[in-house]
Amino acid sequence: MDTSLIRNFCIIAHIDHGKSTLADRLLEETGTVDSRQMTAQYLDTMDLERERGITIKGKAVQMKYAHANGTTYQLNLIDTPGHVDFGYEVSRALAACEGALLVVDAAQGAQAQTLANAYLALGNDLHIIPVINKIDLPMADPDRVANELVQVFGFDEKEIIFTSAKTGEGIGELLEAIVEKVPPPRPSTEEPLRALIFDSEYDSFKGVIAYVRVFDGTVKRGDRIRMLSASSVTEAVEVGVFRPELTATPELSAGQVGYIATGFKEVDESRVGDTVAMESRRDAEPLPGYAPQKLMVFAGLYPSDGESYENLREALQKLSLNDAALSYEPESSPALGFGFRCGFLGPLHMEIVQERLEREYDLDLIATSPGVAYQVVMPNEDVVTVANPSLMPSPGEYREAREPWLEMTVIAPSRFVGAMMELFTQHRGIYTRMEYISAAMPTEDTANAMYDARVLLQYELPLAELLADFYDKIKSRTQGYASLDYSLTGYRAGPLVKLDIMLNGKPVDALCFVVHRDNAYDAGKDLVEQLRKLIPRQMFEVAVQAAIGSKVIARETVKAMRKNVLAKCYGGDITRKRKLLSKQAEGKKRMKMVGQVEVPQEAFLALLKLDKR
Repeated sequence: MDTSLIRNFCIIAHIDHGKSTLADRLLEETGTVDSRQMTAQYLDTMDLERERGITIKGKAVQMKYAHANGTTYQLNLIDTPGHVDFGYEVSRALAACEGALLVVDAAQGAQAQTLANAYLALGNDLHIIPVINKIDLPMADPDRVANELVQVFGFDEKEIIFTSAKTGEGIGELLEAIVEKVPPPRPSTEEPLRALIFDSEYDSFKGVIAYVRVFDGTVKRGDRIRMLSASSVTEAVEVGVFRPELTATPELSAGQVGYIATGFKEVDESRVGDTVAMESRRDAEPLPGYAPQKLMVFAGLYPSDGESYENLREALQKLSLNDAALSYEPESSPALGFGFRCGFLGPLHMEIVQERLEREYDLDLIATSPGVAYQVVMPNEDVVTVANPSLMPSPGEYREAREPWLEMTVIAPSRFVGAMMELFTQHRGIYTRMEYISAAMPTEDTANAMYDARVLLQYELPLAELLADFYDKIKSRTQGYASLDYSLTGYRAGPLVKLDIMLNGKPVDALCFVVHRDNAYDAGKDLVEQLRKLIPRQMFEVAVQAAIGSKVIARETVKAMRKNVLAKCYGGDITRKRKLLSKQAEGKKRMKMVGQVEVPQEAFLALLKLDKR
């Protein structure tokens, strides 16, 4: 196909600014999906996406658009997630496009993730079309939001497009802008095949299906192809495009977005970011892939039934193909058995992965408390990365411990500045800057005029603090108006210690965590109090202790269940009763030595709710 008639673009925005609904209207306007088959959030095919109202996976779709000049264009759209935890999905989509629609809610204005995605698109040298959506809302203020976009990004007011994805207003104008402003791919059909894998999935019949953007050459069904990084060779079982379902076509040519069914049964033979070339082209130059994503949150996933370990391993293999940001490695715990230590991009990413494993692969899982990766400097100057708290050395065995820090950006109305600063201070935040990104709207009540002004706050914050319900707290303190974005800046040394939780003197690896030394006593005391209530009573007494190294700093006791062994004694000599009680005490002592205390899942959930400041 003539590359001058192809337009590749994606939709980027903050969460809940109307990306999926806008994609629905584009599908409807171009006739890609019949209006009788159209459903809300058509491209969001996962049950989780529909239940939560968010996009988790980027979706690609090809549309045919008949322009007023009589020319039919091929529009390749990639709808992207909006939550900060799924930023890796956005970065991969941007690498496959030449343009981006920056969608902003006409009522909420520019949010933290709006800024982050816009700068990401600029870094990929994409042409950005600013779109102000939801202009039909009663509280919409398109003029104020347009002024924000001009101030923050430097857009020209004339290039901003006003739409309502709900009513369809402005969709025709938007399609024309895509054709006229998004540059077409450069023509390179005569060069050898090179295609970038930006996503993939697994099919039981077709094997690994690679979602590709073809940069050079063409690929047909039956062609022998090579994955350059994996050095694996196969025959293209099928090639096609997304309309929006997988639709087979004779070939994929340069500039197009589509899929290649590889037939691979092993997920390691085709990975996201790899380059597809012809088998004969051993000297082909790989396309620039994706920078390795920095995993920020780590947690252990264990099957509740030990016999499901292999099922969990296979499920993680297939899910990691569909979610390139997920990493995992085997680990074992005396309390939970065999499982995997998994790395995630954030707390929401962890929650989504666990739920997908349970729903899509019919698994019953136990997840340990999420933590972060620390760097430990040993006495010989070696730096060791510790992602599992149980592997953290005891105090005195290392020179210093370093924890990851974030640069966090929060945008909220100015009246919440005091509450936000107080929250950051409580969570060891360091103030960086504050900037007004929009002025107060003139109102008759001058006393409340500044309530509409919006402020951008930047703080440096330890990543571990983000896991302590920070998102919920900042939403609560700002009545839901705050939006936040964060990026990893590096590691800093701090007074960090490993807090061990012991049951009857035996440490439970899955319950230990790393905490700031000043907060260790409060965190340990709170946790053992909660565990005392959560651990079921046994036939013997259970001691629940929190310790730093060999020093116990908090203790609670789960009282033993008592069997009335004297119930059968109706009088008689007192020595008979003493004999029964002595025998019972000896039995409890033996049970305490050999008995195992099962830790319920609620105990791990208690760690999630624990404020470890």
